[in-house]
Amino acid sequence: MKGANNRWLEQGDDALDRLIAERIDSPVPETPAPRPPRKRRVRTVHIPHALYLALALLLCLGIIGALMQTTARLPSFGNPDNPTNNEVSRRYLEQGLEETGAVNLVAGMILDYRAFDTLGESNVLFVAICAVIILLRLQQGEARPDDTAWEPRHDLILRTVGRLVVPLVLVFGIYVILNGHLSPGGGFSGGAVIGAGLILCRLAEGGERMGKVLSFRTFRALSTGALSFYALSKAYSFFTGANRLPSVITPGVPGRIFSAGLIPYLNIAVGLVVACTMYALFTLFRKGDL
Repeated sequence: MKGANNRWLEQGDDALDRLIAERIDSPVPETPAPRPPRKRRVRTVHIPHALYLALALLLCLGIIGALMQTTARLPSFGNPDNPTNNEVSRRYLEQGLEETGAVNLVAGMILDYRAFDTLGESNVLFVAICAVIILLRLQQGEARPDDTAWEPRHDLILRTVGRLVVPLVLVFGIYVILNGHLSPGGGFSGGAVIGAGLILCRLAEGGERMGKVLSFRTFRALSTGALSFYALSKAYSFFTGANRLPSVITPGVPGRIFSAGLIPYLNIAVGLVVACTMYALFTLFRKGDL
């Protein structure tokens, strides 16, 4: 390097210019471009539209045929020899109070004899609200429609009347649920009353304040907890009853508030599911969030 500097000093600026020109004119080795990642081919099966319609039609016809065959094999309506006109109703009326401990025989029927059907009805409500949440609930970061200006929370008359009426509605709904095994009522009717009270409270107080009381996390915990308790408790009853095992759950003394075995607690579970479903449906259809 020292010798090259001496040559530049002896030969002048021309040698430096030639060296710079050689460096500029010399080709620069090209670096190979990185290969793009190889995409994995996913095979997709394209079904023709006509075949899709034909398969859907065959499926519907099959379901209709199965339902019609089932209906044709049912006992004729009004026949006195039908089991529904003798054995089942006679069992409910004659032994319902002794076996279930419920003074309200309707509550004993739907929450003891036919508790599995009531669990299915509650799950139908839960699946319906899950579908509405998937379709209408806003995702995180999604633009929220600003409808707070349309909420009548600044209406003095509505807020005053709401604060007077809502506690009475909620207390009446709790009364209907807790006395469902003693008098007409139960989880479905009491849950509907509580759901109406929650909707009225939201209209009077506004969504922001109501969201602090009943958030989506609270709604999810109440719904899943109530359905899980219902399923687990009745699974225990079904298991012990089917295997003729002694159960720790007794009907109790008919007419008392703590009687009828699991029926009061199942009424509470059903009432929570119904109340949460009603409130969530109103909220989601109104502004797309809960």
